[in-house]
Amino acid sequence: MQENEIFTYHLDMTAMLGIATVLLLAGHGIKMLLPVLKRFYIPSPVIGGVVFAIVTLLLYEFRICSFTYDGQLKDLFMMTFFTSIGFMASAKMLVHGGIGVFLFLICSTLLILCQNAAGVSIAALCGENPLLGVAAGSISLSGGHGTSAAFGPELEKYGLSGGLSVSVACATFGLVAGSVIGGPIGKLLMARHRVSCKEESSDTPFKDNRPEEKPSLLTDQTLLRGALVMTISIALGSLFIRWLNSMEIIIPAYLGPMVIASVIRNIADFTKRSIPVASIYTIGAISLEFFLAMALMSMRLWELKDLALPLISILAVQCVIMALFAYFITFRIMGKNYDAAVIACGQCGFAMGATPNAMANMRTFTLANGASPKAFFVVPMVGALFIDFVNAFVVTGFIKALS
Repeated sequence: MQENEIFTYHLDMTAMLGIATVLLLAGHGIKMLLPVLKRFYIPSPVIGGVVFAIVTLLLYEFRICSFTYDGQLKDLFMMTFFTSIGFMASAKMLVHGGIGVFLFLICSTLLILCQNAAGVSIAALCGENPLLGVAAGSISLSGGHGTSAAFGPELEKYGLSGGLSVSVACATFGLVAGSVIGGPIGKLLMARHRVSCKEESSDTPFKDNRPEEKPSLLTDQTLLRGALVMTISIALGSLFIRWLNSMEIIIPAYLGPMVIASVIRNIADFTKRSIPVASIYTIGAISLEFFLAMALMSMRLWELKDLALPLISILAVQCVIMALFAYFITFRIMGKNYDAAVIACGQCGFAMGATPNAMANMRTFTLANGASPKAFFVVPMVGALFIDFVNAFVVTGFIKALS
C-alpha cells in the first residue's frame, strides 16, 4: 500500500513473533558486546526493540517505507505478564514483612504521586498535554518499561501523540539516572547524619525473614497448572473489564486479570492451597520479554521531535525530586539510621528504573559500608511485588482526571 508516497507494509502475528524473536537474540548479543548496557541493567528486548525502532525511523525519514503492526499477540503477552504480577501481590507476605515493608510501600506511593504531580505541572507550564507529565512520571519511572509499554497506547487513546515512544524513552533514561543517583544520596546521608553499619544490624528480625533461594522444580505439570490458573484469571478479568465498560467505567484491559489473579492468590494463601508461583513467574517473565520487544519495535520515534525540550525539563526535575524525596522523606520515615540510608539508596534505583537497579545500588553501597539485611528484604519486596499494583491504579486515576 502507498500512503503519502511511502510504501506501508503490514506485519501480521507471525511476522511480529518472528521479528520479536530475532530482536531478543540481537539484544542479548549487543549486550554482550557492550558491557555498559549490562551495567545499567538495560533489558535485552529493550535493546533489540529500540534498534528496530531506529531503523524504522530512518526508513520513514528517508521516505523509503513504513510499517503497521498486528497487536494481538503483543496484547496477549502484556495481559499474561501483568496477570503474573497479580499473583505476586500476596497480603500474607506484606504482613509477614512487618512494619518496614508497609512504611516503604507508603513512601513509594507518595513518590508516585509526586512524580505525576510534578510531571503534569511542568507539562502544563510548557503548554503541552498534561498526559505528557504522566508519561514522564510514574508510568515510566516507578513503572519501568513494562508499565510504559502497557500504558503508552492508553495515553495515545486519550490524546497524547507518541505516548508509547515518550514513555519508553523516559523509562530508558530512568534506568541510567536511578543507577547514578542512588550511591551519592546514600553517602551524603551517612555523612550528614553520622550513621554507620553496626554489628547488631545483622541480627535484626529481617535476617530470618529474608526469602531464601530455594530451587523450584519446573515440570510440565507445574507449568500446565500455572498456565491454567493464569488463563482462568485472564478470562474472568476480561469479563470483569467488560462489565465495567458496560457501566461506562473505562480502565486498562490488563487491570482486570491482575485484580482477579491477586484475589485468587490471597484466597489460596488464606485457605492454605498451593499455587505454582514459580511456574507463573516463569511464564510471566517470558511473556514480558516478547511483550517488550513487540511494543518497542512498533514505536514511532519521529513523534518525539517536538517534545524534546518539555521532556528534558520534566526528567531533570524528576531527578531532583527523587534525590530530595529519598534524602528528606524516605530516610526519615524508614528510621533515620544506616538501614534507612541503604533503603533510600535503593529507592533511587527502582523508583527511577527497576528493582535490579535498586539491588545493584544497595549491593555496591553495602559492600563499601556494611551489610543491611533489612534493606535487602524491604526494597525488593515492595519494588518487585507491590508497587506495580499500586502504580497501575494511581496512573489510571491521573489519566481519568486529566482526560
